[in-house]
Amino acid sequence: MEHPENDSAYKGLQVNSGVGSQPITNPYRKGRRRAPQLSVGEYVEGILKGDVSVLGRAVTLVESTAESHQAIAQEVIEKCLPYSGKSRRIGITGVPGAGKSTSIDVFGLHVLRRGGKLAVLAIDPSSERTRGSILGDKTRMEKLSQEKDAFIRPSPSAGSLGGVARKTRETIVLCEAAGYDNIFVETVGVGQSETSVHSMVDFFLLIQLAGTGDELQGIKRGIMEMADGIVINKCDGDNVDRAKLAASQFRNALFLFPPTPSKWKPEVITYSGYYELGIDLVWDMIDRYFEYVQKTGYFERKRNEQAKYWMIETIDEQLRSNFYNTPAVRALLEQKELRVLNNEQSSFTAAKDVLDCYFRELRREDM
Repeated sequence: MEHPENDSAYKGLQVNSGVGSQPITNPYRKGRRRAPQLSVGEYVEGILKGDVSVLGRAVTLVESTAESHQAIAQEVIEKCLPYSGKSRRIGITGVPGAGKSTSIDVFGLHVLRRGGKLAVLAIDPSSERTRGSILGDKTRMEKLSQEKDAFIRPSPSAGSLGGVARKTRETIVLCEAAGYDNIFVETVGVGQSETSVHSMVDFFLLIQLAGTGDELQGIKRGIMEMADGIVINKCDGDNVDRAKLAASQFRNALFLFPPTPSKWKPEVITYSGYYELGIDLVWDMIDRYFEYVQKTGYFERKRNEQAKYWMIETIDEQLRSNFYNTPAVRALLEQKELRVLNNEQSSFTAAKDVLDCYFRELRREDM
C-alpha cells in the first residue's frame, strides 16, 4: 500500500513500508538443554558441601510425585540422615497480614549476624481449583534473600491438610545436612496447618496483632496452647499502647491453659518487624527456651516423639495411596458411590464392602 506521505508535496518526509509478522519465539535462541540427572552419591556430596544448587535440586526431587524421583529422593535422605538433627527448628505462624514474612526477614538477619546459617521453608497455599501457587514469599524477604548464608525455599501446599507441604519434614533433613543450623518453617496462617508444623519444630512462635479482634479467636482455636512464645507485631507509632494492652490480655489468657508438656511458661513480647524494634528481645526468649529444654531433657524427648509421629504419618499416607490406587477398589468405589447416592445402601456397609475388596486383593497378591 502506497503512503501519501511519500508524495512530492511532502518533501523531506519519508515513511517506509512496515515489517511483516514476526515469529513469537526467538529464532536465534537454541533449544534449552536439561541439566543431567545427578546420581545419589553426587546429590549427597553436593549437599554435604553446602552447594545451594544441588540442595535446591534435591528438594525438587523430594517434592516431586514421580516414582522415579521419589526413589532417588528417599535414598538421598537416608544417606543425609546421619548428618542432620543439629539445628534449631522454629515454626512461625500467625494470621495473614500479621507480618510473618517481614518478621522472618529481620529475625533471619539477626541469626546471620550471630554467625549462623539459616534455611527458610515457606509454605505457600495452592489454589483448590488450579493447584497453582504464587510462591512469592521470597520477594517479601528482600534483605534475607541477598545473604549467601540464607536458603529460602517457598513450597506449594499442593492440597495437603491445612496447607502444610507433606515433604517439609524431609526437606529439613536435607537443609541440616547442608550445614544450616537454624530452620524457619512458616505456615500458611489459616488456622489449620499449625498442628503439622508444630510436630516438626522445636519452638513454635505465634505472631499476633493488636486491635484486630483476633485475641478471643486465637484462644478459641487452640493455637495458643501450642505456642512456646507469643509476639505482638507492629508495636510502633500510635500502635504502641494497643500492642502493650494486647500483650497484657494474652498474658492473662495464658493462665487459662494447662501447663505445657515441657513445663516452659510461654512469654509474650511486643516488637516491630518493620522498624526492627525489640528483635533481640524475641531472640533472647528463644535462647532461654532452648537452654531450658536442653537442661531438662525435653528437647531430645520431643525430637524422638516427632520421629515416631512422622513414621506413623508416612505409613498412613502410603496405605491411603495404595488403597485408592488399587484398580479393583477404584472400580468398586464408583459403584458403591452410586448406590449410596441413590439410597440403596448405607455409607457404612458400602465402606465395609470396599475395604473387604481391598483386603481380598492384598491376599491375592500374597498367594
